[in-house]
Amino acid sequence: MNVDELIDGWESAWSSKDEKAFAAVCSRKIHYEDPLTPEPLEGVEELARHASRLWAAFPDARVERTGARLTDERYVAAPCKLLATHRNPLNGLPATNRFLVVHAIFYCEVRRNRLLRVRGFFDLYDAATQLGILPGRGTVSEKALLMLRGFGLRAGRSS
Repeated sequence: MNVDELIDGWESAWSSKDEKAFAAVCSRKIHYEDPLTPEPLEGVEELARHASRLWAAFPDARVERTGARLTDERYVAAPCKLLATHRNPLNGLPATNRFLVVHAIFYCEVRRNRLLRVRGFFDLYDAATQLGILPGRGTVSEKALLMLRGFGLRAGRSS
């Protein structure tokens, strides 16, 4: 299996809603992390549970390739996008019934034709704005939120 076939299988596994699909492309000892994992996940079973939570909240989720993959056969950077509708609760967040498109890059280490390490990069803030959870960038609402958090506020200077 070449790198393109391996990453095609990875994207298909995310789109399949089948926990066992990851076993065909991942090492049993896969190390996985993304902005939604508080700690790195170790092993295919932990990755499959993580994917199952996504599938439960976004039952129509699918991952699609968005560009050329950069590889030296040991490492690969794979651009893609997640398309999905938020239909069910996720980690205490009620369903918004909003459709979202999240662009991502998976940076992967390949060993023995399997994914050994994978790190997903995507803009969690953008996903939250698409779901209506956080205000859009550059809006008055965003500025108010940042002020409440203490960004942009300075103590008065004494002369």
